[in-house]
Amino acid sequence: MEPDAAVPVNALLDWLRAGAGQGGRAERVIETSIAWVVLFPDHVLKLKKPVDFGFIDLTSVDKRRWACEREVEFNRETAPDLYRGVRKVVSDGAGGFALDGAGEAVDWLVEMRRFADDALLSLRPGGVEPELAERLGREVARFHARAAERPGPAGRDSLAYVLDSNAFLLRRKADVLGRAAVEDVVAATQAAFDRLEPLLLQRGFGGFVRRCHGDLHLNNIMVEDGRPVLFDCIEFNDTLSTIDVLYDFGFLLMDLGFRGQGTAANRAMNAWLDEAARGLPAEGFWEGLAALPLFQSVRAAVRVHVTANQDEPDLARRYLTAARAHLAPPPPRLVAVGGFSGSGKTSHARRIAPELGAAPGAVLLRTDEIRKRLWGCAPLDRLPPEAYAPDQSHKVYAAMFDAAEKALGAGRAVVLDAAFLKPEERDAAEALGRRAGVACEGVWMDVAPEVMRARIAARTGDASDADLAVLERQLAQGVGEVRWARA
Repeated sequence: MEPDAAVPVNALLDWLRAGAGQGGRAERVIETSIAWVVLFPDHVLKLKKPVDFGFIDLTSVDKRRWACEREVEFNRETAPDLYRGVRKVVSDGAGGFALDGAGEAVDWLVEMRRFADDALLSLRPGGVEPELAERLGREVARFHARAAERPGPAGRDSLAYVLDSNAFLLRRKADVLGRAAVEDVVAATQAAFDRLEPLLLQRGFGGFVRRCHGDLHLNNIMVEDGRPVLFDCIEFNDTLSTIDVLYDFGFLLMDLGFRGQGTAANRAMNAWLDEAARGLPAEGFWEGLAALPLFQSVRAAVRVHVTANQDEPDLARRYLTAARAHLAPPPPRLVAVGGFSGSGKTSHARRIAPELGAAPGAVLLRTDEIRKRLWGCAPLDRLPPEAYAPDQSHKVYAAMFDAAEKALGAGRAVVLDAAFLKPEERDAAEALGRRAGVACEGVWMDVAPEVMRARIAARTGDASDADLAVLERQLAQGVGEVRWARA
């Protein structure tokens, strides 16, 4: 749509490039589909475009002011020191412009603090390393846990809205993408939505639909002082941000996987699951994972028409292939990894999890983390000795098996990370597999005692509380016959 006559866009951009009356020209301007982002050495000014795409209407000064104010308000929840405020642009009476002067607004700007270009996760050299992926998953989970709930059918309705929009926009690009491939994805997506609609509604009434970020991909996450910071959320259309928390998170998982960072995606997912299990409703938590393939597929389909509109047909076709692949996940698997403290169970489990089952890999259930959750403690908090009493360990294993059974029922591969020192614990893992209709692939970490002692002595920043005394007691007690494969 053409800009409203009251807004001389080219003149405004020239004024912004020249320094917006503050001295010093802009370094560069980044153009997005809905804004111009003008970068200065220590700050950023964002001018919204006077466009109407159906899902967003910014064709009047008042509408752009509304969007600017909501952008600052919403993003201050996750990036409070990044968004400085809304700036008013007025006429200076001499054919130019001024900031925050008297008189009627010509337009409105969002002012942000400038951050380093390479702080964006999408530009991070070497990708997202495992420890950062862990922090990222937990940061997103904490944001979701405190986000305002929106009980009702809004999550289902929002997804249906995006499906319709995707189908329309994909078909407009069918000549570029391949008509048969487009129709295949549209039909498969609708079939998955129809099958999962009862679950989507149940989650909407169960506390999992909230006011989320809405656009949670690597270009909208930066890292400062080692901490992931979420920014640039969707503020202009509540339909696109009042969504299932797992649909919100699914964008990040899809983006990591598409960029070849499957290990980071799996680590982030499992960190999110552990943290979210502390702050989101327990009822229906693990069962909701059945919708993750659909959520990731829909996110990939969004990227199809976005990149096609940016004249990147090869990239768009790759996203279309990814969207279809998410809708045909492999069957679930169950792997149980056991061994003494310091035997490398968690390292092995994290190594194999990304390759198992549907993207981004297996759900990793670790007794060390589950025990901390049951005690209401953070993963790195040290628990008192009574937390390791036999009755407490029984509760931990029961919680692990319960979550595993629900995740397997949702179609997810599962890796169990536990000591499994007792034959009955190993038997229980195998019985779980039989109930779920999958074979339990048991792995026993066979490591020399001196290696385990050295690992425990050097361990830092881990959920395990086991020390050398714990290992010596384990070695003295023995484990009986172990029929699992040795690693």
